[in-house]
Amino acid sequence: MQAVAFDAVGAGPSPVDLPTPQPGPGEMLVRVKASSVNGFDLAAIGGMFQGIFEYNFPVVLGKDFAGTVEAIGEGVTRVSPGVSVFGVVAKPVLGDGGFAEYLVIAEQSPWATVPNGLDPQHAAALGLAATAARTAVDALGLSRGETVLVSGATGGVGSYAIQFAAEWGATVIATARPGEEAAFVRRMGAAHTVDYTAGLAAQVREIAPDGVAAVLHLAGDGAQLASLRSAKGRLVSTLSFTPDESATAVIAQPDPDTLAKLAAAAAEGRLRVPVQRTYPLAEAPRALDDFASGTLGKLVIVID
Repeated sequence: MQAVAFDAVGAGPSPVDLPTPQPGPGEMLVRVKASSVNGFDLAAIGGMFQGIFEYNFPVVLGKDFAGTVEAIGEGVTRVSPGVSVFGVVAKPVLGDGGFAEYLVIAEQSPWATVPNGLDPQHAAALGLAATAARTAVDALGLSRGETVLVSGATGGVGSYAIQFAAEWGATVIATARPGEEAAFVRRMGAAHTVDYTAGLAAQVREIAPDGVAAVLHLAGDGAQLASLRSAKGRLVSTLSFTPDESATAVIAQPDPDTLAKLAAAAAEGRLRVPVQRTYPLAEAPRALDDFASGTLGKLVIVID
């Protein structure tokens, strides 16, 4: 099968030919139709997970996947061949990923069926980013009418987080440069935008003189962002920044129920899946470069 992988920490990813995997007991083989780029991929290439995960080279990139079940192993009961599924690759070893024509996952791993009204490309853009956003916004404990500052608002996680916060009835201040970025976050539901390249603190204080009730730290200077909270303001960080007892660090915790709810919301039009651009599998290295340069929403890898 065709895949995109890297063969050493720090090495650039490239297309490779690998044996097609086969499902063992309790496993299912997915014919992958789409995946998406996440910060996890760049972190894996850079070796940031050494000591946390074992690297089984060549490491195929892609935490997200969407496709069709091709075959099932002994004991699998929750799904049959031909069913469309999507989810997040969750294995203790880095090796298998969604940037490949085929992927084997455990029946008990985080996946859900793709509902009618949701295509594989948009399903593949949900898993990791939308789950991280859902977890982070829930941890903020927002109340209707509170003001929340979302830093890192233009990326995949940020674009979902804006929507979830607005859904709670919060007033969202989103970091974005004037022009295309500002227009994008407003489409996601932001009430205000602040330019993170030009006096961020002063702009936030103009909107919220007494500070914001909550900060979602997805990017940027955590200490500066923390200083923009009100006296009882709280902060949630996906970057492990916890300066005080009012701050919480979170990580994405995908599970089948959450994935199913996200997919249903997307299929029904209640959640926008902001796919900025798609790339064929062979151009996945270019997608990673584009991601590193900054994106609006999600970049998707399409596998035919």
